Amino acid sequence: MAVQRAALHGMLLLAAAASGAAAAKVPAVYVFGDSTADVGNNDYLPWSIPRADFPHNGVDFPGGRPTGRFSNGLIGADFLAIAMGFSGSPPPYLSLMAATAANSSRSSSEVTRNTTMAAAAAYMSGANFASAGSGLLDSTGSTISMTQQIGYFSDLKDQMSNRLSAGKVADSLSKSIFLISAGSNDAFDFFSQNRSPDSTAIQQFSEAMISTYDSHVKTLYHLGARKFAVINVPLIGCCPYLRSQNPTGECVERLNQIAKSLNDGIKDLFSNLSSEMQGMKYSIGSAYQLVSSLIQSPHAAGLEEVKSACYGGGRFNAEIGCTPISSCCSDRSKYLFWDLLHPTQATSKFAGLAFYNGPEQFVSPISIKQLVEA
Repeated sequence: MAVQRAALHGMLLLAAAASGAAAAKVPAVYVFGDSTADVGNNDYLPWSIPRADFPHNGVDFPGGRPTGRFSNGLIGADFLAIAMGFSGSPPPYLSLMAATAANSSRSSSEVTRNTTMAAAAAYMSGANFASAGSGLLDSTGSTISMTQQIGYFSDLKDQMSNRLSAGKVADSLSKSIFLISAGSNDAFDFFSQNRSPDSTAIQQFSEAMISTYDSHVKTLYHLGARKFAVINVPLIGCCPYLRSQNPTGECVERLNQIAKSLNDGIKDLFSNLSSEMQGMKYSIGSAYQLVSSLIQSPHAAGLEEVKSACYGGGRFNAEIGCTPISSCCSDRSKYLFWDLLHPTQATSKFAGLAFYNGPEQFVSPISIKQLVEA
């Protein structure tokens, strides 16, 4: 416990010393994953899916407006990008698609082509492909699967290749950061189908997940990715929604066991891949360990409430989904969780600092800062 408090206190000192965004340290950041990294892609999908395009989401975002982030403000992808010298997460990829479609409906083919090229140029510093509800498995959710997210990146690379030589594109991608935050929704789906899985069932699920993760990473590598910043599966059994469903109000430990099994597999996977694939480097931010530490020592990070959500309704403020008329706490900086599943801006800022340049307890085998500089 004392070690955890010391680590958390050290992170606060780093936060106090931070002086804001400087010049970009890498050519670009490309973001893949689920609602922990989505900055608005789901807002562009036509069907009814998880989205955060309504108040009180974004209440602490500049301008106080919802942006599609499942947060009261910025998320972890924003803070990591800021640490790398950008103004925040790159924009949602589907905003590019929407702009192109709008122009194609009223422009000549030549103007449309130029518009698409100009939009692609705007994405030279990165794009965010993450989609709330998605998972590593294509069967998880009904939003933008990881396979499709990588397909969109491939399309964007083709547009980049129309502007730059193959050598310049390859050089840019090899120095860029590929941020992946996924796996929680797959675990939720597995658990919803089997509330009491034994160790054999958990192991079989984890192996299937890691095999799929392996395929995704190799596809990105062959598309030019070399530097992978990975956020593992959080302590999802301790989210307010899971507590609200547990008669005791405690964490659902079986779900945490599933998360831990996945994280053990992710650690081994990237260690093996880095040995197999020339030039590949990686850093794993442990969302699991971070949330565990914050729950055990909240005051060391300036938090007070680590069980209930800030925004929602019912038991633990998490039984009822968020709506514009849902209850919203006033001191959001004191809450670990924003809604039934997602962290507050305060938690995300702390996580961003911990993963970028924190102790090995929270990020390994190297920090994301070291990955950037490698």
